[in-house]
Amino acid sequence: MLEILAVIATILLLAIAIVLILAATKPDTLRVTRAISIKAPADRIFPLINDFRQWVAWSPYETKDPAMKRSYDGAQRGQGAVYGWDGDKNVGSGRMEILEASVPSKIVIKLDFFKPFEGHNTAEFTMLPQGDATNVTWSMYGPAVFMSRVMQVFINLDLMIGKDFEVGLANMKKLTEK
Repeated sequence: MLEILAVIATILLLAIAIVLILAATKPDTLRVTRAISIKAPADRIFPLINDFRQWVAWSPYETKDPAMKRSYDGAQRGQGAVYGWDGDKNVGSGRMEILEASVPSKIVIKLDFFKPFEGHNTAEFTMLPQGDATNVTWSMYGPAVFMSRVMQVFINLDLMIGKDFEVGLANMKKLTEK
């Protein structure tokens, strides 16, 4: 019986060591980027991002928890606008603040997650005219703390977050191409 327990303990320690080694090989930064071409001018798209109250119309995160509590602070839109949320396990809680709003081409947002895991990132939206369309890019980047790298052993964060970005950009396209 003691031998079986020793074998189980060894296997368990070996599995933990493998996960930790794999986590150590993951990049220490996280970057997720998705883009879409929207047949609308940038000045029609920009206000949807620049005013957090408009996010309910296109952001995929707004529908994940219908009972989510939202708060708005600071400027109504643009630099200094603040949006806080507190929801269930699907959305957690956090805060966003617009740090830069260069009309109509770029918005930079400080993005802080508090639950379920703490994280501090930057979200960036760029809008570049391309003929009669606008190429809209949504990026999120920041440090990948070790716990995040352990998660990446089991979960492809780029794929998971990227799917949400794709949905949000598609929603934005539907709203602005009307």
